[in-house]
Order: sequence, then C-alpha cells, then structure tokens
Amino acid sequence: MLKAYVIGPYRADSDFKVDMNIQRAKEVAARLWGLGYAVFCPHTNSAHFSGAAPEENFLKGNLEWLYQADIAVVLANYIDSKGSVMEIAFCETYNIKLFFLGFDLPKTWTEIE
Repeated sequence: MLKAYVIGPYRADSDFKVDMNIQRAKEVAARLWGLGYAVFCPHTNSAHFSGAAPEENFLKGNLEWLYQADIAVVLANYIDSKGSVMEIAFCETYNIKLFFLGFDLPKTWTEIE
C-alpha cells in the first residue's frame, strides 16, 4: 500500500479558519484513503493540540511521517503557510512526489490515481 501525506495550511488567525483548514485536509485525506493510499494527515492527527507541546515538536514529528511517504498532496493556499512551504522543500530534497490541488477539491483524481 502506498503512503500519502497531506500538506496544507493549519494555523490561522481564528479558530473558525483553523477548523476550515482541518476540514479541507480531512476531505482530501478521506479521498486518498478511498483511492487505496495509507494516509497521514497532520491536521487531524494533532487537531487543536496547541499548547500541548512546543510547535517545533509537531513540525519535526510531522517530518518523520512525511519522510515515509510515497507521495504528498498539497492543498491550496499553501504559499502562505511556513510549515507547508517547509514540507514541500523537504519533499523536493527527498524526492517525494508532489501533487498540487486547486482551492476546490478536484472532480477527477486521475493524476493521483
């Protein structure tokens, strides 16, 4: 089973926006599971854990999971997310295949399938 990792913004200036970011990532993760991937979605793995550990622990821990991925799927608006940009650079360094999605979820996923 191939492993997929979801990259996208998590942090935001309001709880509502954080929840929206989590929801978008969750929808992509569910779709990837449906395509037969084993998926790691950091958004849902540590949702609303802020304050439980230093933020750096989450970022470093997520890279441990990302290193194991065969592909990474990048959500829209990633460019404003320092964590997402760092994860994309990590993928480029370790030759993890990247797929970039538009703001809305794609109607067809043939490229990822």
